[in-house]
Amino acid sequence: MPGLLRGVARTAVIAGTATSVSNRVSRRQGQRWAEQEQQQYAQQPQQAAPPPAPAAAPAPDPIAELKELGELHASGVLTDEEFAAQKAKILG
Repeated sequence: MPGLLRGVARTAVIAGTATSVSNRVSRRQGQRWAEQEQQQYAQQPQQAAPPPAPAAAPAPDPIAELKELGELHASGVLTDEEFAAQKAKILG
């Protein structure tokens, strides 16, 4: 019985040591990889430039705007003063 107990204890110590060593190796390896990634990112110039601003919408056709404005005025949505102000704005 003492021989069996000694064998079990020995196996437990060996397994515990192996687990500890394996965990330490994994942590070191993870740290090295993280350092390498940081160095790679530090050495690379920033490749990702901010995306260009969306192109401005083409200027609307003043004739079409005036027609639409006239329709709004004729239907009573715009008063004479509002119509005149918007018309002046469109024509510059």
